[in-house]
Amino acid sequence: MLVSNPILKMFGRSPIKPLQQHIAKTTECVRQLMAFIAAVLNHDWQQAEICKKRVVECEHEADAMKKDIRSHLPKSLFLPVSRGDLLEILTIQDFIANKCKDIAGLVMGRHMHIPPAIAQRYVDLLSSSLSAAELAHNAIGELDDLLETGFRGEEVNVVESMIADLRQVEHDNDEIQVEVRQSLFNIEKELSPVDVVFLYKMIEWTGDIADHAQQVGNLLELLMAR
Repeated sequence: MLVSNPILKMFGRSPIKPLQQHIAKTTECVRQLMAFIAAVLNHDWQQAEICKKRVVECEHEADAMKKDIRSHLPKSLFLPVSRGDLLEILTIQDFIANKCKDIAGLVMGRHMHIPPAIAQRYVDLLSSSLSAAELAHNAIGELDDLLETGFRGEEVNVVESMIADLRQVEHDNDEIQVEVRQSLFNIEKELSPVDVVFLYKMIEWTGDIADHAQQVGNLLELLMAR
C-alpha cells in the first residue's frame, strides 16, 4: 500500500499526469506509424495517405500538449524533482513523436519502395522501436507512485526492472538495425543511389525512436538516484 504524501495533495494541478499523458500520445504516434508502414508495404498509397495524416495529427497533438505543459508548469515545484528535470524528460518524449512524423513524411513524400529483401526485418526494427516506446511509457506511468513513496521501497525495484527491460530492447534494436543496414548494403547496386540514401535515413530514424525511449528511461533512472 502506498504511503500518502500530503505535500502532493496541497497543490493544484500535478505536473506528473500531463507528462504521462504526453508520452501516451507519443507512443500512439509510433503505433500509427506501424499502420502507415503496413499500408506502404501493401503498395496501398491511398491508405498510406490516410495513415500518414493520422501520424501528423498525433504529432501535432503531442506538440500542443508539450507547449501546454511548458506554459503551465510552475517555476517552483513542491516535489522532489526539479522543473528542469521534468522539462528534459518532456523534450525527449516529444522527439519520439517528431521522428514518427519525419519518417512518414519522408516515405510518403517520395512514395518510397521498401525492397522485399529488407522489408520484414525493417518491420521487426519498427516493432522493436514500438516496444521501447511502450516500455518508456510504462516507466513514466510509475512516476507518480515513485513520488508517493519518496523514491524508496519496492516501487523503485519495479521501475528499475522496467528500465533494464528497456535497455535490453534498445540493445536488440541496435542489432536489428545493423542487420537491416547489411541487407540493404547487399542490394545497393540494384537500386538507385538516391533511393539508397533515403532508405538508410529511414532506417536510422526508426532506430532513433528506440534511442529516445531509452533516453527517457535513463533520465527517470537519474531521478531515482538523486
